[in-house]
Amino acid sequence: MAAAANEQPVLIVGAGPTGLAAAMSLARAQVAVRIIDRAPQPAAHSRAIGIQARTLELLEQHRVVEPFLAAGHRLRAANLYSNGHRLARLDFDPLHTRYPYLMCLDQTVTERILTEHLATFGVTVERGTELVGLTQGAARAEAELVDAGGRRETVHVPFLVAADGAHSTVRRLLGLSFAGKTFEQTFMLADLHADWDLPDDEFHLFASGEGLAALFPMGGGRHRFIADHPEPVVDGKAKPREHAEASSREDDDPPGDPPLALFREIAGRRIHRPLELSGLEWSSYFRLNSRMVERLRVQRTFLVGDAAHVHSPAGAQGMNTGIQEAFNLGWKLARVLKGHAAEHLLDTYQAERHPIERDVLRQTTFITQLAEAERGALKLLRERAMPILAAFGPLRDAARLMVSELSIQYRRSALTLERVLDGGPRAGERAPDALVHVIDGPLGRAPGTGCIFDLHDPAYFSLFLLVGASGDNPRGFDATDALAATSTPPDPSIEKLASLVERVLAGNVRIWHVTDAQSGSGTPLMEAYGRTRPAFYLLRPDGYICARGRPATDASALARHCESWFAARRENG
Repeated sequence: MAAAANEQPVLIVGAGPTGLAAAMSLARAQVAVRIIDRAPQPAAHSRAIGIQARTLELLEQHRVVEPFLAAGHRLRAANLYSNGHRLARLDFDPLHTRYPYLMCLDQTVTERILTEHLATFGVTVERGTELVGLTQGAARAEAELVDAGGRRETVHVPFLVAADGAHSTVRRLLGLSFAGKTFEQTFMLADLHADWDLPDDEFHLFASGEGLAALFPMGGGRHRFIADHPEPVVDGKAKPREHAEASSREDDDPPGDPPLALFREIAGRRIHRPLELSGLEWSSYFRLNSRMVERLRVQRTFLVGDAAHVHSPAGAQGMNTGIQEAFNLGWKLARVLKGHAAEHLLDTYQAERHPIERDVLRQTTFITQLAEAERGALKLLRERAMPILAAFGPLRDAARLMVSELSIQYRRSALTLERVLDGGPRAGERAPDALVHVIDGPLGRAPGTGCIFDLHDPAYFSLFLLVGASGDNPRGFDATDALAATSTPPDPSIEKLASLVERVLAGNVRIWHVTDAQSGSGTPLMEAYGRTRPAFYLLRPDGYICARGRPATDASALARHCESWFAARRENG
């Protein structure tokens, strides 16, 4: 999107999935954006392959999920083995989402799809362009760029988004500490062909005294194989552990490529079942780091994705965490830049996302240590306690929600306004999809059946006004009531609330009057959003519930909340 004559674009440094998602979020909100990447071409290979259910939901809301569904391979369960015996199985089918699986897809394909979608907004990635200098002031940042031909350019931008990965130039220029640790073990990965008898729609982790091995089917017989090396690798050669020093740097991946014969040897010792490996496409050594910055914002600059945190790939959380950070930040930048909110809204990026990053680091580190444990309490937990814990339904449910990232929530955020209703998601939680009958909507939307995700546009807030023909808490609400609701005279309290919100969020909210659908495929509205009628749910652009309540009693509180956070005002009142 080209900047208007009087509009400076947001500069995004790094065109991986996180940077592309940030650019997409801004461009969809009609904010000028410029995205650069120092690499002259997209990477040929990548480590990230897992797309979680929550990320797919957000991609659906951004109208770009279909290419992912067409290209990806669905993994519907995870299995943990120890010395050949299965300890636990976690299936994703019970998840209340349209995407009850882990989508396996090369990051290179993810980047291509997002790049093509971004081009529909008129935004192209400037490849071979590198950030070499950064100076910040109270109102803008000054970035010095060098393109592939060596031409230097100084640009002034209102904000800069650092999405330039684990070796972030922006983080270095800001002088930020990347605190944490490097795991002692050297790991190796490969994309290859695996022929065996285990399901192709599940992934498998094998723990043993020999070490860890994991296989992720990618479709068509292709698999991603990950394992820790029997000995640390230094300068491309294995060294005895007692003579190897674990580096404290975050950019110390060993050189060289592990051969197919090494993967075959490791599989034979750790997997304990017939397995034929062939067709090695590529391989690499790498070291695991668990690191993060303490500040996600420094004046006009924001850090997202691997520039802000790196950790073990256990649970396939890294890329997904970065993409969701980009969507969290994008709508807030858009509101501030378009003059619809005061700049203090941007402080909530740190408040909301930093605790989630910290939890991801803790969880992935624990999972890695648990799987690798050769002795002691962690091995005992894995071997003896895990089969018992895995059979306990509530723990399985919690694990599914954590891995799929459907449990991510901002209930403690200052941006949430919670009122108790009869069921339904709380303010700060993800807005689930549901089947609705639209009574009235924006842009002349005629009555009809639809889904929450289809109605929500991530360039806007969405106010859903849930009505019914039987009054509050319609325990016996049925199809007849839904039909009657369409012709019921408007409730004055609902009309007052809609008017207040429309005034405060002028031009930035889509208001939908909905009721339960009489028929159709999807989760019923009452099941997903509770039984209270009438009720309101205000969705943020990033698909989380900002506020909920009853129109008759909570309209004024909602208006004040929106004025405080989402309306332009002077910073000090």
